[in-house]
This record gives sequence, C-alpha cells and structure tokens, in this order.
Amino acid sequence: MEETDYDVVILGAGPAGISAGLYAHRGGHKTLILNNPASSSALGQAHMISNYYGFPDGITGKDLFDNGIMQAKNLGIEVKDEEVVDLSMFSDQVYLVKTSENEYSAKAIIIALGDKKQKPDIKGIEEYTGRGVSYCAVCDGFFYKGKNVAVIGDGKYALNEIEHLKNIVGSVKLFTNGEDVKVECDVEVDTRKINSITGENKVETVNFEDGNSEKIDGIFIAIGTAGGNDLATKMGGLTDNNTIVVNEKMETNVPGIYACGNITGGLLQVNKAAYEGAQAGLSAITYIKNK
Repeated sequence: MEETDYDVVILGAGPAGISAGLYAHRGGHKTLILNNPASSSALGQAHMISNYYGFPDGITGKDLFDNGIMQAKNLGIEVKDEEVVDLSMFSDQVYLVKTSENEYSAKAIIIALGDKKQKPDIKGIEEYTGRGVSYCAVCDGFFYKGKNVAVIGDGKYALNEIEHLKNIVGSVKLFTNGEDVKVECDVEVDTRKINSITGENKVETVNFEDGNSEKIDGIFIAIGTAGGNDLATKMGGLTDNNTIVVNEKMETNVPGIYACGNITGGLLQVNKAAYEGAQAGLSAITYIKNK
C-alpha cells in the first residue's frame, strides 16, 4: 500500500468518531478526525444526558461532545474543523477525502457523520427519486450526459456536486429553493422557492411558487452538508433506508471503509455509538496491518 497523509481518517467528531479515533491512535496509527463546524449534531442539541455511564449528575450533550474532542486532542490526535464535501478512490486501496479547504489521503476511512439526510419539502421529491431526482452526482451524473440539470442546495456541498456535473451534462443550474446562496458559484443561481416537481414518468418540470415553471431533465439534491449516507453511496457502499449497511465489525461492503454510530441505524444512543466507534477503530487497525 502506497504512502498516504494518514493511516485513518475519521469523518465525524461525535461519540462514534472520537471513540474510533482513540482506538486507532492508541493502536499506533496516524489518525485525523474531521469535525464539520457547519453541522449541528443531535448530541449537541441534547439538554441533559442522564443514562450514560460515569456521570452521576448527568451531562449536557454539548459538554459531552466538547469533552470528547478535548480528550482526543489531549492524546495527540489531530482534529480539524473542516466540512467534508467528497470521498473518492485515489488509487488502489487509497482513499481521498476532500474538504472545504483541503484534501487528505488515507488507507482506511471511518464514517461517523450521523444519520442526517436532508430532503427539501417539495412536492414530487419522493415520487421522482430514481426517476430524475438523485442524491449523488458521481453515481448518476453520467445518465444526464448532454442534458439540462439542476442542483438544489446553497452551500459548499452543492458546489462540489456542480463541479462533478459541469463536464458531463449540457448545463447545470443551482436552485437554492428560497435560501440565500452561501458560496461563490460560476453557474446560474435561481433563488426562487420551489413548489413542486412534475412529469409524466420522470422529472420534466420544476414549478416555482411565483407561478412560473422551467423544463429540466434531472435534479440533484445537495442541501446543507454531506451526510454519511451520501458519502458511502459515492463509494458504492450499500445503504438501506438512509443507513449504511455494516457487519458486526463495522465493515461496509467496500474494503477499508467503516461506518459507526447513528448512521448504521438501530439504537440511537451514545452507548451504542461509543461501542461501534471502538469496534470500527479496531477493525481499521486490523485491516491496515493485514495490508
């Protein structure tokens, strides 16, 4: 296996991600944890946690989250506040993580970004998913070669999806669905609120709340920041009902890529996340050693 920036890169700094980092680091591997400062975790919004071991008076979700990051840093683990926008294969068994500021190569990836999957409240989104509505430009962009498409979003993740599409499709626009655009963009931006998506058997028209409509061949959803499910899908990872499919070792179907925490479904509790993070970290150590 060729040289990389890191042995293990962990996407997410909640209980699962930090736990994975602790085990990977103590196993002697150069580890990076990426914490997305633009994402609000479910843990950070918890007013009081009283069912987690070791806190007789309970602890706020924010304090537990902050304490975990402090613990990792105190052990010498690199924790960077950068938004992850893409995950790809760099070369054979080496992965490339692209953030809003940098790119990092790694021998193993652990996805611990939670179960966030943002869908816009637009009529027709569910109905036309797989029939003109997609959540992955890398996966589905090829099918729109030479056609006119739009990306729905307003931030860096949407911009990254646009960059994937620009060299494939005939034209691409950014629809912010009523939100202010948060990034500089060199494609046409439409900030109108969308009412519905319609078509006979597939997406054909975007209807705006101002009463106007526009013909379109495909729509890619990229709202907010990239979730774990989005990134796993880009790599061909198996997903089920917005969760990443893993085995008891937290292995996905893609060698060297692991997932843990809320993104794997089941019991959405800190106890489960910490356990799965530990298992993912140990599995990554074994994987790298065997390679």
